[in-house]
Amino acid sequence: MIAKPPPRDTWFKSSYSGENGGCVEVRLATSGVAVRDSKKRGGPHVAYPRQEWRVFTHAIKDGALPARF
Repeated sequence: MIAKPPPRDTWFKSSYSGENGGCVEVRLATSGVAVRDSKKRGGPHVAYPRQEWRVFTHAIKDGALPARF
């Protein structure tokens, strides 16, 4: 079974996030990835080109960033 991709206006929060509200949410966009504060959903967001986001997430997975970033 093939799953449909999520709508472009869907924001995601990590399953590792707690319910304390101190999280970020991510949304896939045509031009890249948007990131916002989960406590301020109506506030501004920061956008990154796909390649920059890919480099960032690979650095996290590879342990190339310090534990407290």
